[in-house]
Amino acid sequence: MINFEENIQVKGARVHNLKNIDVTIPRDKLVVITGLSGSGKSSLAFDTIYAEGQRRYIETFSAYARQFLGGLERPDVDKIDGLSPVIAIEQKTTSKSPRSTVGTITEIYDFLRLLYARAADAHSYNTGEKMVSYSDEQIKNLIIESYLDKKINILAPVIKSRKGHYRELFEQIAKQGFLKVRVDGEIKDIVKGMKVDRYKTHDIEIVIDRLKVAESEDFHKRLSESINTAMYSGDNVLMVLAEGTDIPRYFSRDLMCPTTGI
Repeated sequence: MINFEENIQVKGARVHNLKNIDVTIPRDKLVVITGLSGSGKSSLAFDTIYAEGQRRYIETFSAYARQFLGGLERPDVDKIDGLSPVIAIEQKTTSKSPRSTVGTITEIYDFLRLLYARAADAHSYNTGEKMVSYSDEQIKNLIIESYLDKKINILAPVIKSRKGHYRELFEQIAKQGFLKVRVDGEIKDIVKGMKVDRYKTHDIEIVIDRLKVAESEDFHKRLSESINTAMYSGDNVLMVLAEGTDIPRYFSRDLMCPTTGI
């Protein structure tokens, strides 16, 4: 017995030069129809299978919509089972643009873009992890839950893997009232004339706050202010570095990889 979830079954196809043929085509596989010129390859693929799939799709439209599309005749075939919605691209130039794709030619590109942007789960190209975003309240609760009674640094990343001496940046950070920065994994006091090797790549974060995590109302208020400041300085990204570890945890208001912060 034919499983229509795995196969498309065509029975009694008589379109053009097809002579009442029966054929079973496996689904979800690359299938090539070959034969001599005039043997009925296009008649089977385009004029039978595609034509019937298109006809069934049009039948789902309202009567009002169908009147603008015109009638589609049923191909000369006894029956076709296991048929899904179809897309057909003929072997000819349908657009003069060299940038045309299957998506733009079939006009489903905008719908796919909307689907992937709104319904899909984004994953990091670097680690494969699901990308996440948080509200400030969620970040506060996660910090308290994960680091209760521990000392932490709230950091705002400002430079990531870029070259430069960054003397002006350090001066600007100091003018904003911050006293410390984390440069290439090491926390340092900001001093007058401070700069780094301009020919090496650097990671620089502002130390927004250093505090011991608690559950008191005063701590909640202070942490909320620190999160808001870090998000402003770090372009909606902050890092939490627990005392005694060199591996920070990233939080963002926008989608990002939870491990790399990208």
